[in-house]
Amino acid sequence: MLVPPLRPLATLNLEPNIRSRLHNAGYRTTADLGNVTAEALAQELGVPLHQANSVVQQLNKDTVVSISALEALARERRRLSISTFSKAFDSMLGGSGVPTGRVTEICGAPGMGKTQLGMQLCVNVQIPISCGGAEGEAIYIDTEGSFVVERVAEIARATYRSVGGSEENEKEQVDEYLSRIHYFRIHGYLEQIALINQMDQFLKKHPNVKLMVIDSIAFHFRQNFTDMGLRTRLLNGMAQNFRRFADMSDMAVVLMNQMTTRITRGEQSNNNTATLVPALGDSWGHASTNRIILFWQRELRHAMIVKSPNLQQRTIQYAVTGDGIRDPPTTNPTPNNPRKRPLDE
Repeated sequence: MLVPPLRPLATLNLEPNIRSRLHNAGYRTTADLGNVTAEALAQELGVPLHQANSVVQQLNKDTVVSISALEALARERRRLSISTFSKAFDSMLGGSGVPTGRVTEICGAPGMGKTQLGMQLCVNVQIPISCGGAEGEAIYIDTEGSFVVERVAEIARATYRSVGGSEENEKEQVDEYLSRIHYFRIHGYLEQIALINQMDQFLKKHPNVKLMVIDSIAFHFRQNFTDMGLRTRLLNGMAQNFRRFADMSDMAVVLMNQMTTRITRGEQSNNNTATLVPALGDSWGHASTNRIILFWQRELRHAMIVKSPNLQQRTIQYAVTGDGIRDPPTTNPTPNNPRKRPLDE
């Protein structure tokens, strides 16, 4: 194992309980762990393998580096976007679609088209740069079993026609689209954590990946958890990895999230108020760069950007069609009203 220059373990980004266990076991610097495997470390510290793996990953990272503000600006200008094929949706996200180098969370109740949107993005990320795409590959992490490859093929076929593809090459091109979507089926939260912890190796083998979709992030974390502190630590660890993937690999990370009901007790009465909010709690709201909420209003699908460091809050309409995500026949963005959210109506 390659170890960076000698550093105290206290300088590594480790959980407090892991740092304490390492200290009690006699480990003080990175050199002390130079020849220790993750399996041996897990056994010695009495921790799960994924936590020992996180220590090994920290050791394999380079030392702290910096870039100038000018370099950061140039990097931002080079970033690409992935179109949703809805002009209104793309406009809401800054003009060209879901940005690379960012974590975008899309929250919505069942039936809002989150999976359809994720599949559309997996196809659209492959559109050539000359046609306004990112010319990359996609990762689709399916935690719910909602990924239907036949549906992806339909979206790919419609996308190919939309960019002016010829009919005689359609089947071959659709097969190409499907071959560049790397699919992972996850059956539990431990599988999910293990996959994310090993993703660095996969990305090294597939450097052209420009999109990662997790559908959905909350599914395996909403039940069977009695230790909520553990759940929070696991989610925070994943969030850190998502931000790192987005930044270091210049990819778009899209997290699909479910909605849950929050009961609020009235201050001056016994009346309770029920409100739909994104799952996983308030702290999870910091995991993403941009957060979008999908909702029904007057029997039409709407999307509202509720959190962004550089985008103005606004609401648009979109549609889920046989071809994928599109604008509705007539798109009239809902007037901005920061004082009242449609979810509360």
